[in-house]
Amino acid sequence: MEQAKPHNVLWLCQWGNTLPFELSLEDGKFLIRLARNAVKTYLTTGNIIKSPENASKRLFEHCGVFVTINRFESGHKKLRGCIGFPYPTNPLMEAVIDSAVSAATRDPRFYPLTLNELINVTFEVSVLTPPEEIEVEDPREYLAEITVGEDGLIVEKGIYKGLLLPQVPIEWKWGEEEFLCQCCVKAGLSPDSWLIKGVKIYKFQALVFEEDTPQGEVKRLQLSQK
Repeated sequence: MEQAKPHNVLWLCQWGNTLPFELSLEDGKFLIRLARNAVKTYLTTGNIIKSPENASKRLFEHCGVFVTINRFESGHKKLRGCIGFPYPTNPLMEAVIDSAVSAATRDPRFYPLTLNELINVTFEVSVLTPPEEIEVEDPREYLAEITVGEDGLIVEKGIYKGLLLPQVPIEWKWGEEEFLCQCCVKAGLSPDSWLIKGVKIYKFQALVFEEDTPQGEVKRLQLSQK
C-alpha cells in the first residue's frame, strides 16, 4: 500500500481496538458538505438524510464529533449553534448528520435556524479523540496537564457537565486557568470548581474543518496558542 503524503494526512483517530484511520482535507470537505446538506434537507423537507454509501470507509468509523454553525456578519463569526457527541458512539457520518441538524434546530441557546439563514452561516466540523480523564494528586497540577491550542476540556461533577472545544480558548484568548474556569461555568458550576475534590477533568484533541465563508472554501483550522 502506498504511503500517504504528509500534507494529505491530517489526523489519526482511534477508539478501543479500532485501528487508527487517516482524515484528509478531502474528507473534511466531504463532512462539511454533508453537514450543510443535512441541515438544508431537514429545513426543506423535515427529513433526516442517510449516510452516503459510496463514501470513504474511514468515514464509517466511530468517532466523537461536534458541528458548529456560525453566523457570518461583516467578516466576523458569531455562534449560531453547536451540538455533538463527545464520545465515539456513532459512525462519523451519522454523527455529523445528527449533530448538524441538532445544532441548527435544537441548541437551546438559539431559536431554530431558518432556510433563509443558510446563505449567511458557516459550518465547522470538529472530529474528536476519545476524552481521557486527567489524574493529578493536586488540582493545581491540572494547569501543567492542559495545553491551550491543543486540548479541549470536559468538566464533570455529578449531573453537571460542560465541554469546550480546543478552538474556544484560542478565539477568546484564554490561558489554561481561564480555560478551566470557563469550562466549569459551562457545566453550571462556580469558576473555581476545578479545585474542588470530586470534580473530574477530561481532555481531548480535535481536528477542525471549517468553511472560510458561507458555502466557501473548506480548510483545516490551525490551532495555536499565539
